[in-house]
Amino acid sequence: MSLPMPTGDGLVLALATLANPHRLRVVAALVRERNYVSELARELGISRALLQVHLRKLEHAGLVTSQLELSPDGKAMKFYEVTRFHLDLTPESVANAVRTLSPRQSEKGTP
Repeated sequence: MSLPMPTGDGLVLALATLANPHRLRVVAALVRERNYVSELARELGISRALLQVHLRKLEHAGLVTSQLELSPDGKAMKFYEVTRFHLDLTPESVANAVRTLSPRQSEKGTP
């Protein structure tokens, strides 16, 4: 599945979410294969708690999805995988996205 070109608000959310090195590493790891939290945390060398914070943000932005599955021994495991997305960043695509910003987003200045 591929996400459509986001609205202005969606573009702000996607870019803000991806503007973190840990989240970029998570996406890169999940491109190779879907994975569950404990294994992914070991692979990336970060705590499960920190990884879960980043996974929630990526999921909220629609960049990853999760699915709860039972292991053969009956343990619940949450698997994550990348949602196919494509962001075409050109001055024109940014101008088009700006036209769809919600009033609240349009009023925010840059930090």
